[in-house]
Amino acid sequence: MILANEQAIVDLLSSDKETMSALRIVQSLDLPDWWICAGFVRSKIWDKQHGFSHTTLVDDVDVVYFDQHNTDESIEKELEQRLRSTLPTIPWSVKNEARMHHVNGLEPYIDTIDAISKFPETVTAIGIKLDTNDSLRLVAPHGVDDILNMAVRPTPYFTDSNQRMQIYHHRIQKKKWHNRWPKVTYLVE
Repeated sequence: MILANEQAIVDLLSSDKETMSALRIVQSLDLPDWWICAGFVRSKIWDKQHGFSHTTLVDDVDVVYFDQHNTDESIEKELEQRLRSTLPTIPWSVKNEARMHHVNGLEPYIDTIDAISKFPETVTAIGIKLDTNDSLRLVAPHGVDDILNMAVRPTPYFTDSNQRMQIYHHRIQKKKWHNRWPKVTYLVE
């Protein structure tokens, strides 16, 4: 089955036990403005688009949130440990986007979606969470066409800077997504 639109993505992820388990565990932390994002979401979509029967293992599961009142990095490590103690098979990575602009040398983000919109590639600028009704929500600041078409391109934020474009180029060379997902194309290499 080929995914055709945002609702198909939501349906796919909502029916995936691993995804829903991860979402429920992160939801239990009650973090402000939280999302699971990037490769965890992208990989599930690309695996489906390629007809794979097994989920691709990811290097980490990115959990992002926004708490400008407590930006101590040690909190993130504590949250990772809590997640690992609940579901140790997942390589958790937790980041408070209220502090990540310092790490990345950028202007402050206004919220988590703003931070996601400034990820390097449109296909990683995607996030999911559970709302208060336990329904899956998806955010894709640059739309879902690139991820559905397996077309890798930089986000507009990255195309605005030669320095950021160097980071983008380095990432696509390092990630080699086309080795795992041969239908992937690079629109800007």
